[in-house]
Amino acid sequence: MTAPLALITGGGTGIGRATAERLLSEGWRVIAVGLDCDDDLPPAIRFHRADVTDTAAILPALAGETDLHGFVHCAGILRHEREWQTADFDAVMQVNVSAGFALANALLPRLETVGGAIVMLASMWAIFGSAGAPAYTASKGAVAALARSMAVAWAPKGIRVNSVAPGWVETRMSARARSDSERAQRINGRIPMGRWAQPSEVASVIRFLLSPDAAYVTGTMLPIDGGYSVC
Repeated sequence: MTAPLALITGGGTGIGRATAERLLSEGWRVIAVGLDCDDDLPPAIRFHRADVTDTAAILPALAGETDLHGFVHCAGILRHEREWQTADFDAVMQVNVSAGFALANALLPRLETVGGAIVMLASMWAIFGSAGAPAYTASKGAVAALARSMAVAWAPKGIRVNSVAPGWVETRMSARARSDSERAQRINGRIPMGRWAQPSEVASVIRFLLSPDAAYVTGTMLPIDGGYSVC
């Protein structure tokens, strides 16, 4: 029996890489796509370098594959205060939302063949506003809403779609906040669990949502924030 296959955008770094490694450890085959990958990315993760906004450039990574058991849209960008400029706002929306939408539609036949599952990366900022990152915030709210719409539309095809909303996670993207000692102290003071998440802790939840253990879970946005969003 062929091992299940997952495609992960942004799978070469951060949460995407952690998800790829978790799935590998459970016998999945994993293809990671994006423009960036860690130098020590395990060779068992098949990395395909492509711009995630170019669906046609990604599909060759699946050459010869007719079935797809999991799709995770983990790729995302953040441009801080620059997002108040229209061009930067549009760029963030394109990567964080539109690319995942286009790719999910292109992968639909492969997912339908085996009753696959999709997980989209939202964020705690789908719940809050952000003075410095309006595009990132808007994009993550859109991701959660998009996942709900896909869940309703594709349930008859046997495809489940969910999103996760990570809080403060120790990744490259959060380096700016972590390096600001005053801000980091404020953040830590609000997290009930008293610490930031590791990428592997988000990956564990994504793995659950992709697995048969979540066979009756679709259309949900699951916070992974140590209680930050309930304070």
